[in-house]
Amino acid sequence: MYLRHRHWMIRSISSVLVRSCTSLSASLHPGGCSPDLTEGHSKQLMNDVLICYTHAKTNGRTSPFSIVTALVDEIDLVKKTIQPDCDLKFAGNVTWVGKSSMEVKMHVSQYHDNIYNPVLDATFVMVARDPGNKGAALINPLKPEGPEEENLFKQGNLNKAKRTKLKETSLLRTAPNEEERKIIHNMFLETLDMQTVSFRSRVLPENSVWMEGTKLKSLEICHPQERNIYNKIFGGFLMRKAFELAWANACVYGGSRPYPIAVDDILFQKPVEIGSLLYLSSQVCYTESNYIQVRVHSEVVDPLSKQHSTTNIFHFTFGSEKEVMQVIPKTYGESMLYLDGKRHFEAQAIRV
Repeated sequence: MYLRHRHWMIRSISSVLVRSCTSLSASLHPGGCSPDLTEGHSKQLMNDVLICYTHAKTNGRTSPFSIVTALVDEIDLVKKTIQPDCDLKFAGNVTWVGKSSMEVKMHVSQYHDNIYNPVLDATFVMVARDPGNKGAALINPLKPEGPEEENLFKQGNLNKAKRTKLKETSLLRTAPNEEERKIIHNMFLETLDMQTVSFRSRVLPENSVWMEGTKLKSLEICHPQERNIYNKIFGGFLMRKAFELAWANACVYGGSRPYPIAVDDILFQKPVEIGSLLYLSSQVCYTESNYIQVRVHSEVVDPLSKQHSTTNIFHFTFGSEKEVMQVIPKTYGESMLYLDGKRHFEAQAIRV
């Protein structure tokens, strides 16, 4: 899929196989021990960053670029339960390249009953930066070879166009469309107390919850052990903490242990410095049948100036074992959160 002088790179990258319990893997799950691994050995570790550095490799011994995660476009969980004692395989490759950005697709599968079963698919957008001036750095172009790779490259162009369109139609920039305005107005009418004939008197419908009562918050102190190679807080740590808070919120809201379905549109707006006070605020913003859409807002706080700065917005889709109550917005701001959650949920439904 690379240009001729880079073609060997993607062929030479081996997938990672993570042994969960070494010899226990074979004893607990005879069909969960991959034959690709011998006892005590593992293949080369591969992740999205390593894939990008391999693609951007030059003739020098070290890379002249700094490659960082700009966006987690989507993470779709195919398997509901991941076995703790069966081997995992991570595979991925660059599927689209711009001037300084790359789209990387990762696939995780688990070895169980003598076959690999898909666990999740993820799409990342990575960007290359010049360490000297922090500006964009030009990277190697990508040449698709064959129908399958050409389709992946075309999909990368479509994904970029979709991200541009979503940014332009964001509810922070434009008003809701006609259908969305009708939804909000109908929900408003359903909550009016007709006996008082007042727009201020609201009544909660049966089997419903006000959105303002679905918040769950936490505070994290960002310690040095969570830093990345650039001495900033590792993005995976932020994602984990946001996911745990969202899961706990969905668990309390649904009254049962939820299972994750998808993670969508995680934009890394600002790096988090070591020692920062990280505020995480989750809220159930949309529900449908037995599905719960949770939005997590993360921000850092400067203890001296008291200034709050947004670092990330996370969107999580969970499933519940039983049907959940409908979440109802009360204010205009909550109505926008409701519509935004509805858009993300429907985007997941379209992909599925």
